[in-house]
Amino acid sequence: MTLVLDKVSRRVGGQAHIEDVSLTLERGSLNVLLGPTLSGKTSLMRLMAGLDQPTSGRVLVDGKDVTGLHVRNRSVAMVYQQFINYPSLTVYENIASPLRVARRSRAEIDRAVREAAALLKLAPYLDRTPQQLSGGQQQRTAIARALVKKAQLVLLDEPLANLDYKLREELREELPRIFAESGAVFVYATTEPTEALLLRGNTATLWEGRLAQFGRTPDVYRRPANLTSARVFSDPPLNSMRVHKRGGQVVLATGDHWPARGVLAGLPDDHYTIGFRADHLHLTGPAAPADAEILSIGGTVAVSEITGSESFVHVDVGSDRWVAVTRGVTTVEPGERIETFIDPRRIFVFGQDGSLAAAPPLAAAA
Repeated sequence: MTLVLDKVSRRVGGQAHIEDVSLTLERGSLNVLLGPTLSGKTSLMRLMAGLDQPTSGRVLVDGKDVTGLHVRNRSVAMVYQQFINYPSLTVYENIASPLRVARRSRAEIDRAVREAAALLKLAPYLDRTPQQLSGGQQQRTAIARALVKKAQLVLLDEPLANLDYKLREELREELPRIFAESGAVFVYATTEPTEALLLRGNTATLWEGRLAQFGRTPDVYRRPANLTSARVFSDPPLNSMRVHKRGGQVVLATGDHWPARGVLAGLPDDHYTIGFRADHLHLTGPAAPADAEILSIGGTVAVSEITGSESFVHVDVGSDRWVAVTRGVTTVEPGERIETFIDPRRIFVFGQDGSLAAAPPLAAAA
């Protein structure tokens, strides 16, 4: 199955929920929709499923226009963040329900249910009803029911959000293998860049109902096509600042001057926005190769968050707030003046229209 969205838009009461999105999702692929809350992830999935109809544009399956085809007549399974199960049925019967509707044999149903239950750690609970389960166990039941259906299109809307950490990690490792073996098109919505990277596959970055970029997940992360995509795919938020490249100098929004080094060196004179991720901002000189000419600028500590293994230090640099991720406990106080350091080879540069103008070498962008 190949699913194509051809310039689809969805407007409700004059408000655009989805705006001119085109995507091609291939058979056997895992496709992550990455974006913050209200970026359009669920709205786009509903258009894919046939739960909503686009205001304009087309939805095609294997070249056939299915835009007006009701969800009942499509091979679709969907799992929501808020689990949905049949309260009067056991876990076994909940998982088995789509197979009974499809009139599968008793032996086939039993095999499929027990395989899915084993995968999702539900085997001890097959005789229980949903009310006797934890929230995480109920969500696993909903995922198992979607998997046994063997639908051509499986939509998962933040399905692991209510699971405990250990199980989330196990499923993140297991799901890509399941997706690849099924031959279905899988679409997985998340707000977490880390989850997109762990799941691999392809990623579509979304912002305010618009598609910013689509491609192989590592490529989108390492080579964001525009400033919007870079911001969507950065957690903590992307550090950025407006600059003016002028000859061999870069004038920052703070009025400070940097020599045009690294990716900044070959740019034509113009106004740009630079961006770099939090783990590439250092509060002491980073351990860099001897030929690295580190750039520095002073800032004021706004807040320091210590998690134990890491510290997140928020620094005000002019009117911009940057975040540095450091290992271990970093003891700095709000209001303290500190120096920040950036390797110029780690910087993304975006033009005035927001498109990527220069990017770090692949090894440095990881």
